[in-house]
Amino acid sequence: MKTDTRAAVGTKFAGACRLLLPAFAAFALIGAGASAQTVDEIIAKNVQARGGREKLKAIRTLRTSVKFSDGSFRAEVRQENKRPGKVREEFIVQGMAQIQAYDGKTGWQISPFGGRKDPDLMSQDDMKSLIVDGDIDGPLVDYKEKGHIAELVGHDSMEGTDCYKIKLSMKNGDIRYYYLDTDSYLELKVEIQTTIRSALQESELYYGDYEQVNGIYYPFAVEQAQKGSSSRQQFSVEKIEQNVDLDDALFTMPAAKPETKKPAAGK
Repeated sequence: MKTDTRAAVGTKFAGACRLLLPAFAAFALIGAGASAQTVDEIIAKNVQARGGREKLKAIRTLRTSVKFSDGSFRAEVRQENKRPGKVREEFIVQGMAQIQAYDGKTGWQISPFGGRKDPDLMSQDDMKSLIVDGDIDGPLVDYKEKGHIAELVGHDSMEGTDCYKIKLSMKNGDIRYYYLDTDSYLELKVEIQTTIRSALQESELYYGDYEQVNGIYYPFAVEQAQKGSSSRQQFSVEKIEQNVDLDDALFTMPAAKPETKKPAAGK
């Protein structure tokens, strides 16, 4: 009798499992669906973590002063931004500055280290990254309106930290992979794939030491490297100034200075 009883109970248990397991599985799928986040939700949390869309859009101009180091080499970097899309970058060594700027339509540069003191127009390829730098909010903010396409690739680890990995296919043809901390939603790393004169170039940016300036978080330590290289260039932010007075002339290509003719010999 006892054996029959145990068998009967076992049969009922097995039957119950056959009925309940699909239900448990369904609940698990519902729970997973409820907790899963879309790429737009993650990007929205990134924007909020940085300070929120309203505060970001309130920044009309931005000046960032940086110390640059690459091994024993030292330089200063200054970047100035002004809406809509204007940017000027200066790379300063011993008082001499290489300048690259974009006024929203035209990219130009002055390269004194190459012996050129007059401004030159930049090619479309050479000013691709400059135009991206001119986006004062960054590519993720309002990415759809900018013509970019975002995709949540999944999770990945960045030096031991769990990150959301987002692929951003940009309007200019570049591909960027954003690694967002799953806790803070701030960028920890960005991988960049760009094509310059038909050659693929891959680089990596690492972000850290986030500090708040008037309610907006900025990374005060940035490292840059070619993909696969163990050598990283260091950028240490010294100062960030918001809504400073920046004249449009800073971004406009200056006219070349006329050459001064030397007086003829004997005069």
